[in-house]
Amino acid sequence: MRSGLPFQFLRDESGAVAATYALALFGLLAVAGVGFDYARMAGMDSELQNGADQAALAGATQLDGASGACSRAANAAVSLVANQTLLASGANAVTIPLETGCDATGQIRFWQDKDKASAATNDSNANYIEIFVNARSVDYALLPITGLIRSDDIRGVALAGLGSAICKVPPVMLCNPNEPSFNVNDYIGKGLRLVANDGGGFVPGNFGYLETNAGSGANATAATLGRVTFPGDCVSTAQVTTKPGVQVSVLDALNTRMDVYAQGINNPCPNGATCPASAIARKDLVKGPGNSCGVTGNGWQVGPNPYRPTSASPLDNAQADLLDPMGYPRDICHAVSNTGACIGGQVGDGVWDRNAYFRSNSHIYPGGAPLSLGANPTRYDVYKYEAANNLTAEATVGANLRAPGGPICGPQPGVPVNAGVADRRVLSVAVLNCGGNSGKFDSTPIEFVDVFLVEPSIDRGNGPSKVTEKSDVYVEVIGRTTLGGGATSGQEIRKDVPYLVE
Repeated sequence: MRSGLPFQFLRDESGAVAATYALALFGLLAVAGVGFDYARMAGMDSELQNGADQAALAGATQLDGASGACSRAANAAVSLVANQTLLASGANAVTIPLETGCDATGQIRFWQDKDKASAATNDSNANYIEIFVNARSVDYALLPITGLIRSDDIRGVALAGLGSAICKVPPVMLCNPNEPSFNVNDYIGKGLRLVANDGGGFVPGNFGYLETNAGSGANATAATLGRVTFPGDCVSTAQVTTKPGVQVSVLDALNTRMDVYAQGINNPCPNGATCPASAIARKDLVKGPGNSCGVTGNGWQVGPNPYRPTSASPLDNAQADLLDPMGYPRDICHAVSNTGACIGGQVGDGVWDRNAYFRSNSHIYPGGAPLSLGANPTRYDVYKYEAANNLTAEATVGANLRAPGGPICGPQPGVPVNAGVADRRVLSVAVLNCGGNSGKFDSTPIEFVDVFLVEPSIDRGNGPSKVTEKSDVYVEVIGRTTLGGGATSGQEIRKDVPYLVE
């Protein structure tokens, strides 16, 4: 039997696996390298994507459709957000080359739709912004042992848009009077005779209401029309849903904005504090001697000498001097009959009898029309002038009728005008291409416009005094609903929130 140290060394197998480990070392290092360097690549990808997301969101805030929107959006994306990647090779800053063109080329692209089917062509149709940040790579730390030195280029890509909503205003819509086009500038200062949808389908000039979560039924709709603080969410500017049903009765709640409180509205408007009137509540009605604040013989009523022209021409001075103190009148072509004689049908021409208005209200305009109002003020211009100068003095009509300029039924002196609060006689209305739809349907508003409530919506009786039906709402177009302010600074007209699409 052989013995001794040499023979013991030959028989010893305790280190047999060392060779295996030595041979496997390269593989183990490669696996560890894959894990380590992959984690670095994933981290850099997240950093680049975060930069793209933030840049796209910053750019989307500027997509308001106004002139220079694309340029402002591109500059915001490039300069207003500073992101860094700590894992990329070289400089840390996440960069995007500035491109201000309204197109879908390069690394800053603008699209009309979120599906990216139609490239934007101008500021007004640039609804979405897509950002491609400059590509970066990672120098591998452990993978070079396998022969891999650097990762492929990685970049972040993000698409964002601007989600907008109309808030704190009644959810009212009107069908475009001239489908399919609607140019706001063509309507400013003109009267619109809006007629409640009669259930037979929405036709041009009809008006109705939009769905919110305020609740179902007429009382819920009335609450959104009359109350200062009303239930329901904001209404999206991207897509709205119409509320089915005629619901003419809810117009009683709208009338509270002009100090008319009809019976039967106690649920949505239990008192004037809930549904107050504007500080300037002048209208084409006079108040009887009774306690009623509805449209009754002892409450609000048409006066003995109302403005009722028989032709589309202004009254002469002698005729105007015989009138009761006028409320803000309709366009003359709308005032001559129930349905009017306007060439535009339910759209007036903006010609209203200014001279008759100022002469009939000589108790507040003893010198005639104020020069500061110019030659052709809109009714809304006059309304704001009267508010600014507190022209609410009351006139007496006959023996016992009153023609006030401010509220006498609701809280006094009423809700101020141009004082940082929502104007009670201004509505922001969604303009839809209704296309003859009936009942409930979804639509994308083509515009939101501010309108001035000219007169209460009531049935003025038979004969020559009847110039409107209960279902009519007569308004004057002020202009496009503007971002964040509308017609009054206290009215939260639009709320714009950027959001990521992808």
